Order: sequence, then structure tokens, then C-alpha cells
Amino acid sequence: MKAVVVHDGTLEVTEVPLPVPGPGQVRLRVSRTGICGSDLHVRHDAEASADVAAEVGYPHFMRRSHRVVMGHEFAGTVDEYGPGCRRRWRTGQLVVSLPLIMHGDDVHMTGMSEYAPGAYAEYVLVSEDATMPVPAGVEPGPAALTEPLAVAHHAVRRGDVTRNDTAVVIGCGPIGLAVILMLKAAGVRRVVASDFTEGRRELARRCGADVVVDPAAQSPWSAIAGDPGLVTSATDLYGAGITALRDLQKVPGVPWWTVMRTAQRFGAGPRGAVVFECVGLPGVIEDIVTHAPFRSRIVVVGVCMQPDTFRPTMASNKEVDLRFSFCYDPVEFREALHMVARRRIDPRPLLTGVVGLHGVAGAFDELAKADHHAKILVDPSV
Repeated sequence: MKAVVVHDGTLEVTEVPLPVPGPGQVRLRVSRTGICGSDLHVRHDAEASADVAAEVGYPHFMRRSHRVVMGHEFAGTVDEYGPGCRRRWRTGQLVVSLPLIMHGDDVHMTGMSEYAPGAYAEYVLVSEDATMPVPAGVEPGPAALTEPLAVAHHAVRRGDVTRNDTAVVIGCGPIGLAVILMLKAAGVRRVVASDFTEGRRELARRCGADVVVDPAAQSPWSAIAGDPGLVTSATDLYGAGITALRDLQKVPGVPWWTVMRTAQRFGAGPRGAVVFECVGLPGVIEDIVTHAPFRSRIVVVGVCMQPDTFRPTMASNKEVDLRFSFCYDPVEFREALHMVARRRIDPRPLLTGVVGLHGVAGAFDELAKADHHAKILVDPSV
């Protein structure tokens, strides 16, 4: 079959053996595959990711010297079952799969390892247990976005966001846009999005952002400065407590400490925003910690490949929560798929291009420019 192989930073369409499904595996004929930002990173700088993966217990992550078929965001039709499968879906049925495949007792990352070729190809192997049918009415393009939407769904859940929170999305690339979709699906009333690129700001509007700013002209923090309840200075934080204490002590017979604690349980008192860092460049975390309101929850979704620093004393003084988000669980993956099927989210604004296998290298170059594109899909039949 034809596949796009990366080796030493070069993407090349070549012939590779047709994969044969092993025990518990299913071969899919690839319908669509999304090009992910992590693919852009590891094409040239796989070593940093491989070193971290090895440190956390996965020593088989791709390296620059390896020959790897990438592609971990995909939808495809059932083509052939391996031994021991339950054969749950008919041949030709559209499905998606978590990009993890079992080889015996070992699990491998599809599209990120020599041991698990991905879906920049005509066919890809998946584990039957990790595969899910695509509901009727969902086309292959939106179905292929299940994986990045699941990443965003997990990030929003990591932020413990409520409808009344002010949410700020820094960076409107594919994941930032997916986070906006998920925030609006969760009913968040006020979502502020920030990006330097006009094309991506327009996509943020189409995804449902309530306020969109160009940080070169307006700070996203100024856009939320008037939101009630947000605390932006130490005097406001301390003053709120003293004012509440003074007012409650004027009421005879009322234990002010009990009233304050009860009010806090119902969400009263100073609060911050929920901020999603979707850029992944050095310095962004420090900038957010410095400028976000007090007691903000900061969810780091962007993957920064270089060492970075921030000032812990600033984070401590402002009592911010710094949380990191990376992947998702199987339930979140299924929920993302069914949000699309039930039209709770419309991911079509993310789809900004389709190429065949021979167009993958050019698509990588286009996406690296970070201008008007969000998600380019690969259609192996083109």
C-alpha cells in the first residue's frame, strides 16, 4: 500500500507492506486523517518527545532516525478482522479508534512509533477493543476530529469549568478552537479568545467565542477586566475579606465565620477566570500567571517542547491553580464523538483543507505558517 513515511525530517510517499491484523486487531481502510500539531513538532524534533516518553515509561516513541508512518487522528472503514475478534461491525462500516494498539500485552502509540504505523496511509491497524462505530449521519471528516476534540474535552474537564465562569483561551490553533467548541457545549456563557492571526480569530468567532481579541492591539485581560467577581489586585482580594468581616459583625448574634464559610460553599467570594494555554511556546505560562486574575485556574494544553520558567512567588501570591492536560480517557473519546453526532458541537469550522498522500509534505509546510489553516485532512483516495 501507499503511505507517507517520515525519516530524518523528510516526508515521502512510498510503498510499504499491507498490514496484516493480528489477534484482536482490525484493519481499517483509511477515510480521513487529521494532521496534528504534535506531528509538526516531532517531524523535526522527535528526540525531546522520545526522551520524555521514555522517562514516563514508554521507550518506543519515534526518533528522528526511525522510519515512521504518522497519523493518529483518523476515521476509516472496517476492512479485515484478525484472529480472536468479536467482529462487531460489518465490512465497510465507518469507525474511529483510540490511537493505541495492543501487540500481545504491550500497548503502542499509533502514528508515534515504529511499532504502530499510523493513518497517513491507505490502511491502518487498530485494536478492536479501542474501536467505536461512527453514528449515522456523521461524515468521515468530522469523525476524524474525534481525537483532537477528545483532547479539548479532557482539558475543559480538567478546568472544572462552570457555566458562570469566565473562560479565556490563549491561542486559537486547532486545539484552542476545539477548546472553544467544548466550552460552549458545556454552556459557558463568556468565552474570550486571543490570537495574533486574523484568520484564526475569525475561526474562533465561528466556533462560538463571545469576545475575540488581537493581543497585539488589546490584552485579553483588559477584555475581562469588568467581569463581576474577578479579582485583579492584592488590595481587592484582601479588602473583600475585611469588608465582609466588617459587615457581618454588624449583625448581632450572627456567627460571621459560619456565614462566610457557608457563602463560600455556594461560590461567593473572590474568584478568578479559567484560562486555557493553547500555544505551547516558552514564556506563555509566565505571561498568563502574571496577568490572569487572582485565583484563576490555568490549564496548560499547549505542548511546549523547550524548557520553560515561571515565577512561583507570583503564582503563590495570586493563588492560581496551574494544571496540565495531555490526553483523554475512553469515555471522553466516545463523548466527543457523540457530541458531534448529536450536534452539540459543529467542528466543521476547523476543517480548512483536504490533501492526498502526495500533498502531506506541502500541508505540513502550510500548517507551520499558522495563518488561515486549522485542520488539514488527508484523504488517501485523492
